[in-house]
Amino acid sequence: MNKARRPPRRQVDGVLLLDKPAGITSNTALQKARWLFNAAKAGHTGTLDPMATGLLPLCFGEATKFAGELLDADKSYRATLKLGVTTDSADADGAVLMTRPVSVTNALWRAATADFRGEIEQLPPMHSALKRGGIPLYEFARAGVVVDRQPRRVTIHRFETVSFAGDEATIDVDCSKGTYIRTLAADIGERLGCGAHLTALRRTHIGELDLSAAVTLDQLETMTLPERDLRLAPADALLGDLPRVTLEERGTARVLHGQGVRHDGEPGGRFRLYGADGAFLGVGLMSADGWLNPRRLVAADQGQIQENP
Repeated sequence: MNKARRPPRRQVDGVLLLDKPAGITSNTALQKARWLFNAAKAGHTGTLDPMATGLLPLCFGEATKFAGELLDADKSYRATLKLGVTTDSADADGAVLMTRPVSVTNALWRAATADFRGEIEQLPPMHSALKRGGIPLYEFARAGVVVDRQPRRVTIHRFETVSFAGDEATIDVDCSKGTYIRTLAADIGERLGCGAHLTALRRTHIGELDLSAAVTLDQLETMTLPERDLRLAPADALLGDLPRVTLEERGTARVLHGQGVRHDGEPGGRFRLYGADGAFLGVGLMSADGWLNPRRLVAADQGQIQENP
């Protein structure tokens, strides 16, 4: 019996807010979602570790042009720490390096964590995707090689203790780009003198995007294709931090032909551009001489879901 042929990949444009499950890589989650949408083109906006769950925005079609926009965005997490045990990856997926007794009171916890607010320095972990000579650090770590790394300054905008009891704590953290929550956990453990590692991590916000609007892979599997399409946000959902400029008809025509328009703004400023009909056009960049020039535009038919010919 011949197996039913899968239809051709579709041109799908939009952003899916996915609630990634634990135990799979971000790329595996992306490929599963792409398969469910039968999308021709897809990409993610930055990875979550396999152990981590939560908000993972996925881009389809024209939205992939703006996938890098969230790399610099602030992020929020809920994390659970296990005190008294350190691992080589600073999370529960790593091998145990040391076990120490825990005798931490609420007062000691509050005092130790008080310094992990505002600007702090972190040493990037060996089990990370940062590259040295084009090779991710985790490749060195798997080979048992430790390479020199330079501390980086990051910002903890908010640090709140959700719960603390004995050898376990749950915290909420708002932080800048480049912050490693498992490094934060390990550093807190060392400050307490007993060590610590992450046992759970859930991302709740990226920029203006919120986990409450996300959907799981299991939920997507129960939906029809039209229902899945309704879960897609437009490409400009990734650009909420950029100011909006709506152009008149003449300005719209100029931008669509790759030409700039006059606008007041700081040189180097970036703007979301919309046409006279309200359609999202792309991103523009201010020049030093007062021109707002198109830098990345969506295709004229973006936002529509069409079958490949």
